[in-house]
Amino acid sequence: MPGYEVIGEEEIHQINQIFSNGGILFRQGFEKLRNNCFKVKEFEKNFAIEKSVKYSLAVSSGTAALRVALAAIGISEGDEVITQSFTFVATVEAIVEAKAKPKICNINKTLNMDPEELKKSITPNTKAVIVVHMLGVPANIEEIKAICKDAKIHLIEDTAWGCGGSVHNKKLGTFGSVGTYSFDFAKTMTTGEGGMLVFNEKKYYDSASAWHDHGHENNPLFPRWEDTRKTSGFNFRMTELQGAVGIAQLKKLSKVIESQRFNKMAIKKQLKEIKDIEFREIPEGSYETADALIFFTKDKATAISCRDKLLENGLTTKILPEAYTWHFAGTWDHIKEISDNNPNYKNLLKPSHELLSKAVSIPITVKMSSDEPMRIKSSIQEAIKNIS
Repeated sequence: MPGYEVIGEEEIHQINQIFSNGGILFRQGFEKLRNNCFKVKEFEKNFAIEKSVKYSLAVSSGTAALRVALAAIGISEGDEVITQSFTFVATVEAIVEAKAKPKICNINKTLNMDPEELKKSITPNTKAVIVVHMLGVPANIEEIKAICKDAKIHLIEDTAWGCGGSVHNKKLGTFGSVGTYSFDFAKTMTTGEGGMLVFNEKKYYDSASAWHDHGHENNPLFPRWEDTRKTSGFNFRMTELQGAVGIAQLKKLSKVIESQRFNKMAIKKQLKEIKDIEFREIPEGSYETADALIFFTKDKATAISCRDKLLENGLTTKILPEAYTWHFAGTWDHIKEISDNNPNYKNLLKPSHELLSKAVSIPITVKMSSDEPMRIKSSIQEAIKNIS
């Protein structure tokens, strides 16, 4: 959530530049009217530099980024795509929209994809894996990348909650064929809505760039209305207003994450004194974005008690336990493609359910009051005492 906390004059300045240079809100064309003001292209260039990749492509949302990623690597009807049980529903929705078959994999105590479960899930029909860095903690990405390489399948990183994180100094989103990011209003950096894809292979970038723009190749030899195209596509373009905000937000990203990490450690220092909780595992070499601090209680009733006591004391939780059903595939009865491609999936996902049902997630902000860590600690202690 911190992106919106730091919106200020920098974002206003970037937006004002658009209106001072013709007021063109469309990312392409209108060269004679815009005085060389291309905010989306500038945002893409800066983002690629920040992630140390060759190419980046801005789109209208993080969900759009996932759908474009699947198109870019050639996922088509009937292909099997594996993702993890704990993620936002958009990850599976993108697979379904590609007419591919979603296959759901259990998580481990990182609350991200379990590499051993991934190995067991791969079949001859598997064409790609979407791993998600949930709530700021990296997945076991190096191991997962090696598994995908051995199986000769594509790896897509859903880095919606991991923008700015890394593993052994390599940026999250840059391990696979494509990395995707979300800039919705609750993310570490925001453009209100919006998303980004990153690539190191030109063929995937070219495919994604055309597909997100109705198939336009933006061939410099032709005006846009006579442009060349090889495939159909859809409209997932980012607007210039979003791009302008993104430029300003990207400059603040490292400081936002530093603040989050500092505040998370202050809370964790207090909670370490509580014997009846177990913290989420963090993979070795991780630089987490510290979007949330998650711990496990003894059971679901205790987790709910913690949530209730935090609310009573003017505090809150994030996703766990209150928005559990939007982020756990075991509850998505409305997506028939899951049950079609994962027979007996609710029983298969019981290990994930066991972990998630007893988890509590504390949101981390940039602007935290000095007494908040102690208030959180007191609330959790009282909740555990009440349930004992």
